[in-house]
Amino acid sequence: MLLRRVSGSSGRKASPSETLFDAVFEVLLTSSSQMGEYTSLLSLLVTVTAISLTGVMAPGPATAVTITKGASRPGAGALVALGHGIIEIPLIIVIGLGFATVLTVPAIRVAVGLAGGAVLIWMSVGLLRTKEQMPIEHREVKSGCVLAGLTTTAANPYWFVWWVTVGAALVASASTWGMLGIAAFAVAHWACDFGWLSFLSWGVFTSRRLWTPRIYRAILVACGVVLAGFGVYFIVSTLLSLGW
Repeated sequence: MLLRRVSGSSGRKASPSETLFDAVFEVLLTSSSQMGEYTSLLSLLVTVTAISLTGVMAPGPATAVTITKGASRPGAGALVALGHGIIEIPLIIVIGLGFATVLTVPAIRVAVGLAGGAVLIWMSVGLLRTKEQMPIEHREVKSGCVLAGLTTTAANPYWFVWWVTVGAALVASASTWGMLGIAAFAVAHWACDFGWLSFLSWGVFTSRRLWTPRIYRAILVACGVVLAGFGVYFIVSTLLSLGW
C-alpha cells in the first residue's frame, strides 16, 4: 500500500467534519486493498471509469463554465477538460508517490476552502454582469476555456477531498501494476472528464439556434448563481469546520 493516513498529534478533539472525513478515508483505503485483488488491469479500469463518471457528471463549477463557454465554442468542453487535467494529472502522480496526506493538513484545507470560495464568487459576478446578447462563435479563443477549467478545479475544495478519499483508494489499487497502472488510471479518468465536458459543450453549442437573448441571459444567470452557491457553501462549510 503506497498511501497511509496520518493522525493528528495535537491532542485536540476532532470536529464532526474531520471525524467523518477520517471515517470515509479509512473505509475507502480498506476498499482499495480489496480492489487490488482484481485479476487484470482492464477490470480495474472498467471500475475506475464507472466511478469516475459518477463524479464527472455531477453538476459543479466546471459544469457551469462549460455551459457558458460552450455557447460560443463547440470544443470548449475539451479545453476546459485540458485545464482541469493540468492540475489533476500532477495530483494523481503526487498521490501515487504517497504524498496524499499533505492534502489533509488542516491549514491547506482551510486555505483552499476560503480562497476557492472567493474565486468562484468572483467568477459568478462576471457571469451575472454579462449583457443580454447572443454570443458569437469564437473558435480562435482557447486560453479562456483552459483557464476556466484550471481555475474551477483549483477553487473546488471538495475536488481535493474526493482525491484524498475515493481517488486515493483508486490510485492505490492501480499502483498494484506500478507506474503503468497509475498512468492507465490517469488516462482513463481524464478521458471521462474529456468525453463528458466535450459532449456537454457540443450539446449547448448545437442547440443555441433555439435560444433567444433572454434565454441566453437566463442560462448565464443560472450558471452564475450555481457558481456563487458553491462559493458561499465552500466558505461557510470551511468556517464551520473551524468552529465558527
